[in-house]
Amino acid sequence: MTDSNTRPLAVFDLDNTLADTAHRQRFLESKPRDWGAFFAAAPQDPPIAEGVALVLESARECEVVYLTGRPERCRRDTLDWLAAHGLPEGRVYMRRNDDRRPARRTKLEILRRLARTREVRVLVDDDELVCEDAERAGFTVVRARWAAGSAALKVAQEGEGRT
Repeated sequence: MTDSNTRPLAVFDLDNTLADTAHRQRFLESKPRDWGAFFAAAPQDPPIAEGVALVLESARECEVVYLTGRPERCRRDTLDWLAAHGLPEGRVYMRRNDDRRPARRTKLEILRRLARTREVRVLVDDDELVCEDAERAGFTVVRARWAAGSAALKVAQEGEGRT
């Protein structure tokens, strides 16, 4: 068995990559957006079979790391959700509660930091802008296109820096 500090990293997004957020999209479609309700409903997200299969497969050779735009205040619910669905343990990188930068900036910053000391084998994410920027930076990317897209979520990720 390889020492965990030398295993490559497999980096997974959560929302619409591993967790299906469709049931809580309605909170982002209202004006004003109800962020409290949107994040409060996250523990009820059903897992996405394609994403779960890929994270379990990746865990055989890689250390799994979770990289989400969810705010830090959602950490306990997020850790509980990962455990409840039998997903591999791994570090969870979350957005600071007051960080409103676009997901593509916050996630690429963390990917680059991780890559300074470890091989990042793959990033799996549903956000096209995150994927494009990560590929431009030299990372291998798998686009998680297995969940239904949401225009409201896209605006939230890129325009409002919320998830």
